[in-house]
Amino acid sequence: SALVETLLTEAERHWGFAADIEITLEANPSSVEAARFADLAAAGINRVSLGLQSLNDESLRLLGRAHDVAEGQDALSIAQRHFDRVSFDLIYALPGQSLGDWEAELGRALSLGTGHLSLYQLTIEPGTRFETLVRTGELEPKDPDEAADFYDLTDALTRAAGLLRYEVSNHARVGEESRHNLTYWRYGEYVGIGPGAHGRRTGLATIRHKKPENFLNAVTRNGHGAQSEEALSLAERAREALLMGLRLAEGVDLADIARRTGMAEDALINPTAARQLSQLGLILQDGSHLIVLPDGMLLLDRILAELVAA
Repeated sequence: SALVETLLTEAERHWGFAADIEITLEANPSSVEAARFADLAAAGINRVSLGLQSLNDESLRLLGRAHDVAEGQDALSIAQRHFDRVSFDLIYALPGQSLGDWEAELGRALSLGTGHLSLYQLTIEPGTRFETLVRTGELEPKDPDEAADFYDLTDALTRAAGLLRYEVSNHARVGEESRHNLTYWRYGEYVGIGPGAHGRRTGLATIRHKKPENFLNAVTRNGHGAQSEEALSLAERAREALLMGLRLAEGVDLADIARRTGMAEDALINPTAARQLSQLGLILQDGSHLIVLPDGMLLLDRILAELVAA
């Protein structure tokens, strides 16, 4: 907490803080981390995001998590005592999980009183333990129709509880959205400082050294921990703005992206794909305003691949 306080003091000295600044800490829901919450709040942290991942002990074991449900809920309770705003994440559509199981678990999650939830469907990534288990037949992932049912149920339950889906996997009460993440999705500028951090500023994509020892050596040697700084072309910036912005329920303003990147508005998206996707009820374009509709969100990767000009 002393290090956090020093970092925040220096950041405020360099750039100044708005009166309502959001300062988020990501934390594991362990008793060890929870014991530090009071000191971290005193140091200036005012929002915490907890990686609960499940409210079911069997699911936590499947996901390879070290904590159990009781420890996670204790950490959440402590966080709610010390921080103004609290979020946590859950992973759903797990092998063996029924819609009824998830409805009950999400109902419990919504009863815990946080203003923000990040709810991710399990994805089977190449090279992971899950991919191996699927390949050997030990796990059976949800098929696309089942995944859609889980997504629709999630949307209905969170909306009924007043937590609106503002991004593919993020739900919040009005005003409780993660400002940090909205900066990414709205393609704002952000500075990446610590080991492994990415940044986007003045048209540059920056990456810091990932290993802490390499980062520290670079700071000692060069005065900064940058591994690379790459100037993005106008087309790359426009593409990134679209790929990030179309994750949001609010969508994007094509005229604004064209103005910010210097690209022609009519060159931003594939017009043929846009017409087809619109006819299918997956996107909606009204003048310069473009959004992916709820039915399109589960197909977002495919939609973006067709829609966004390469």
